[in-house]
Amino acid sequence: MEYNITQESKGIRIKIEMKDGGKIIGWAFLYVIAQDRHKEPYGLMENVYIEPEYRGKGLGIKLVELLIEEAKKQQCYKIIGTSKHHKTNVHAFYTKLGFKNIGIKFRMDLISDSKILTKD
Repeated sequence: MEYNITQESKGIRIKIEMKDGGKIIGWAFLYVIAQDRHKEPYGLMENVYIEPEYRGKGLGIKLVELLIEEAKKQQCYKIIGTSKHHKTNVHAFYTKLGFKNIGIKFRMDLISDSKILTKD
């Protein structure tokens, strides 16, 4: 049996930050990923975060709406948001914004001591 590995750079990383008087109060990342099953790429939302003292003011909704707009500009055919099982408030947040729960994700940590660089 033979196999071939091809490495291509077909992704885009977009960061959106929210500021209040120069202070960063929230951020989110959109990863635009090309694949072979669809002509269009898809978007993956990661690390959507609003500082605790700014929550409950609609800023998270605005941040995700900006990600959705950007995904549309990038011609993504879908956008995916993930959340840990215990974060039921995040599940409700995504559902309120029109996302559907279509399954679960699986993860394997490859670096056991990887450092988190941003808040979760």
